[in-house]
Amino acid sequence: MADERTDHHRGIVQRVERISRHMVRVVVGGDGLAGFATTGFTDHYVKLVFLCEGVEYPRPFSVKTCRETMPREVWPKLRTYTVRAWDPDTRELTLDFVVHGDEGLAGPWADRARPGDELLMLGPGGGYAPDPEAGWHLFVGDESAIPAIAASLEALPEGVPARVLIEVDGPEDEQKLETRADAHIVWLYRDDRPVGERLVAAVRELDFPDGPRQAVHAFVHGEAGFVKELRRHLRLERGIPLERLSISGYWRIGVDDEGWRQVKGEWNRRVESEEAAAIAS
Repeated sequence: MADERTDHHRGIVQRVERISRHMVRVVVGGDGLAGFATTGFTDHYVKLVFLCEGVEYPRPFSVKTCRETMPREVWPKLRTYTVRAWDPDTRELTLDFVVHGDEGLAGPWADRARPGDELLMLGPGGGYAPDPEAGWHLFVGDESAIPAIAASLEALPEGVPARVLIEVDGPEDEQKLETRADAHIVWLYRDDRPVGERLVAAVRELDFPDGPRQAVHAFVHGEAGFVKELRRHLRLERGIPLERLSISGYWRIGVDDEGWRQVKGEWNRRVESEEAAAIAS
């Protein structure tokens, strides 16, 4: 757990590496991660804490205290990122950032990060790990899902079948994914088409292995619009039980992370209601 007085972890940048055209890897460490721990999920995430420039925050700093005592417009801004890797022995945490120039908040920070910089974070949370008893695995996602997909592939038992579909801008955005599984990995290039359009088409055209639908364990994450389409397809047309799916929108076009968190619950309830009505009919 984080220090109870501060409610956050404090990492110090150790290394920075550009691992593809639009992805930067930042490794943080230090004594401020002494209380950090993961629990076996491959979609662990942290909420990165960014302070507003020129604002004096309470000391010791606490996100909870800020929200209780300060105007909303100066609350620290939170951005959610998947834990790519955590090494408890070296106490190093690896985070991968999608970077598109000056767009957004966390991406530009990562692009400018240098050893010695400070990074505050809350968490970790998480809830998915590939079922070792599954007959086969399906992984589908855009750039935002690559860290969780990569961590999941590394966790799969040797020889387990896996189908992996990842959509990126172009070939310069591919990266090497390590796995002991029998994984068929397909990189789909967006080529200025809407995010997720190629993923939806590829999943619809995918030949599922023979066997009961319960045999598959699927992980589908990324932009909420295409995730919604694929959830409906997998649930209604493929007949995959909900308990065999980890499926959620990591982000939404036109909405920042804070705005998406505010509406995501209602969005999910609406999707579930529409799905239940379709099943009932």
